[in-house]
Amino acid sequence: MMLVIGLALAALSGCGPAREGAPVQVGVATSTSPAASPSASPAATSRTRPAVPVRKKPARTRPAAGTVRGPADSLMRTGDAGVALSFDDGPDPVQTPRMLDLLRRHGVKATFCLVGRNAAAHPDLVRRIVAEGHTLCNHTWRHSLTLGKRKAAVIEADLRRTNDAIRAAAPGAQIRYVRAPGGNFTGAFVAAGARLGMKSIYWQVDPRDWEHPGGESGAAHRAKVVRSVKKHVHKGAIVLSHDYGQPETIAAYEQLLPWLKGRYRLVALP
Repeated sequence: MMLVIGLALAALSGCGPAREGAPVQVGVATSTSPAASPSASPAATSRTRPAVPVRKKPARTRPAAGTVRGPADSLMRTGDAGVALSFDDGPDPVQTPRMLDLLRRHGVKATFCLVGRNAAAHPDLVRRIVAEGHTLCNHTWRHSLTLGKRKAAVIEADLRRTNDAIRAAAPGAQIRYVRAPGGNFTGAFVAAGARLGMKSIYWQVDPRDWEHPGGESGAAHRAKVVRSVKKHVHKGAIVLSHDYGQPETIAAYEQLLPWLKGRYRLVALP
């Protein structure tokens, strides 16, 4: 009898709790994280590229059709019949001059949402954007997709640093707007922008020109951008696109600008 009890106790001793720190695997998880974080090493990017690392942005949740306010009460419309083109993430030393040349050729003014450290790296382009009559928008210092979740003081310091970089390049420049990276607006982000005298702007038309599925050709990408803008644009809409690292976007707007000018009044946000 004692032998049987001993054997039973020995068997039970192997069924205790998992060892602290031991991995517990319950399946294979997949990730949709960006391909590169905002702190990626500069060595991983081309010398001719802006400071913001190339990365896949998360899918956006679009506001319901017919709404006029975006997340956290950000603006989605121009306020009149004019259509506003906006270009994010620059300035890019290669693509921004191409976009500016194209806009000047067609006599169109737009809104440029600048990343602070790119503005600091390319002050000549900031000055050109201002000199050619385009509107400036603060797009945060390093394009952090989670900035809106930080403390109010951290958000405000980031936006202030970006404004300082823009105004160091173009003293006295008016920066009336702010846009959260990825459209990730929060109440704290909008409030911080307002304290610095900036309105938060979202959009109503997003051709997802930053998204490049595997195997998609340049021609197919251009066609997608053109098709999307033509389908969704309407009077009063704010259109989102990117001049940073998106050569096919500039090519798409070579087709879009004549089409848009023939149907709408194109405006920079006031």
